[in-house]
Amino acid sequence: MEKFVRLNIDRPSKAVVKRYEIYDVSTVYEAQRKQGLMAHDLRPLIDNTLVCGPAVTATCYAGDNLMIHAAVEACQPGDILVVTTIGSPSNCGMVGELIVRALMKRGVKGLVIDAGIRDAARIRELGFPVWSRAICSEGTTKVRGGWVNAETICGDVTVGPGDLVMADEDGVVVIRKEDIEETEKLTLNRLEKEDKTKEKIENGQLSIDFYNLRGVLEKENVRYVDD
Repeated sequence: MEKFVRLNIDRPSKAVVKRYEIYDVSTVYEAQRKQGLMAHDLRPLIDNTLVCGPAVTATCYAGDNLMIHAAVEACQPGDILVVTTIGSPSNCGMVGELIVRALMKRGVKGLVIDAGIRDAARIRELGFPVWSRAICSEGTTKVRGGWVNAETICGDVTVGPGDLVMADEDGVVVIRKEDIEETEKLTLNRLEKEDKTKEKIENGQLSIDFYNLRGVLEKENVRYVDD
């Protein structure tokens, strides 16, 4: 496959991104039929953080961050940089303080990387949201070409340039561009149902009743006992 840097991509509108920012990863993941959730070991560096924005993708060879440097140029304000590696898995520090500063200068909202980062304390001080697989001082080379804004796989999930990425303390979810409108409808429906469930709980109803779970207990031969 020819290696390339694609600087111009289609992005969802700012209005769409703003609407999604009030949702959370778990709700959107459930709403879109449990699709698009990245591997659980991509964890946030900073607690109590939620970001949402279009993906700019960088596909690198393990242990080499050349294409991350190239991807900075492709980023626009509001983007989320999504980085993955090919070859052997990489936990080395593919991104550190200096790249983060460059991303912040471009107005990037956050970084999702299926590899390691370093300079963790300084990145926390900068307040830049990062989701990564590891934290490791080991550095990288800058000699191997790859791809910027090619469809890639990050955290076991396919991500294309301009797809919508949401990340919070529960994980990272991807909404494909062509599914954004439908997923939002499904998300709103789910939130409406959850509001009704909250009302039932506030009224003292038991979930085992309004979810009709007593029959499941019976089917599984679970008995109520007094001792």
